[in-house]
Amino acid sequence: MPTSSHYLIAMGQTMNTAVAFDAREADATPRKTRERIADDKAMLRAAAEMARDLAAHKPLIYWSDLLASVVIGYAALVVAVTTASLGIGLAAGLVSALALYRAVSFIHEISHMKPGAVPGFRLGWNLLVGIPLAVPSFMYEDVHVHHHARMKYGTVEDPEYLPLALMKPWSLPVFVLLAALAPIGLLIRYGVLTPLSLVIPPLRKAVIERYSGLVINPAYRRRMPTGRFRAEWLAMEAGASIWSIAVIAMVVTGIIPLKMFLIVLAIVSLLTVMNQIRTLVAHLWENEGETMTVTAQYLDSVNVPPPALLPALWAPVGLRYHALHHLLPSVPYHNLGQAHRRITASLEPDSPYHKASYPGLPGLVGQLARSTMVKR
Repeated sequence: MPTSSHYLIAMGQTMNTAVAFDAREADATPRKTRERIADDKAMLRAAAEMARDLAAHKPLIYWSDLLASVVIGYAALVVAVTTASLGIGLAAGLVSALALYRAVSFIHEISHMKPGAVPGFRLGWNLLVGIPLAVPSFMYEDVHVHHHARMKYGTVEDPEYLPLALMKPWSLPVFVLLAALAPIGLLIRYGVLTPLSLVIPPLRKAVIERYSGLVINPAYRRRMPTGRFRAEWLAMEAGASIWSIAVIAMVVTGIIPLKMFLIVLAIVSLLTVMNQIRTLVAHLWENEGETMTVTAQYLDSVNVPPPALLPALWAPVGLRYHALHHLLPSVPYHNLGQAHRRITASLEPDSPYHKASYPGLPGLVGQLARSTMVKR
């Protein structure tokens, strides 16, 4: 398996998933220390006040959104693998990838939910999405929380941060394209490594520490699960392992035709690539390990609010308000738009709050690419 100086295959995200690698070794040039950004108390106070009544999760929205995404995603997947028409197959594959991408993205919401906030949702999501797609929720629970820790964001202890803007230009396309391998990596993780790790203790330790989290920081090591979470982890892992072994066995024995299997892999790979592109523009990635103020963390993150329409597809389930989410991590996705409108209207035009909003994906990708080309 890869080491921290090469490649770590995993799937990610809010859905923040994926393939991570350390390209910093390629550029040992000392960096100039960036000026520390002080907290803007007016912005932080306005955000807290404007969202005071927006913290409640609405079960009807969660369940209807998830079920619609699942039904559309799996129905389109069936069409894609059974149709004889190339055009229909491609269209169905795209619809399936987008719908299942939205369904998978709820793992981010689950990682922030308090127990009982949406009764049964965590279990339902794992049965409908997490286990079939080999991304059970334990892969994000007790991991994503470190990305929001005040003293860990942007440091080596942040599982979801790499200073991509400071790396070599080649790192960006590699970062995105290797995400296409995530479905294979997950099948190996659950269909091969999980059963082997039960009889090889050193392998079990490595599987838990390195291959049980949706992370992009290759230096991050997962903690061993304890208590009730350990029991839940084992149940989810067993389900994903049994499913993965069954899929591999059915492909090997011909029960599932190889062509059908490859089409499914291609659709899931498209899903992971879309998420990786979203991850690429979720932050500006300009921090190199220093602790940051809350305002600095906000300004290093990205909102892509309306009137842009496409972010609803490539940054679903509230991920288009990623910077705002870092200010208000407890606000559910269905209330982030309202919170953004309130805060925007309440603050002066020169407030730092407005500086984290961007018009769309191309400009963000271009900005990041230009940053990697600057000689330091």
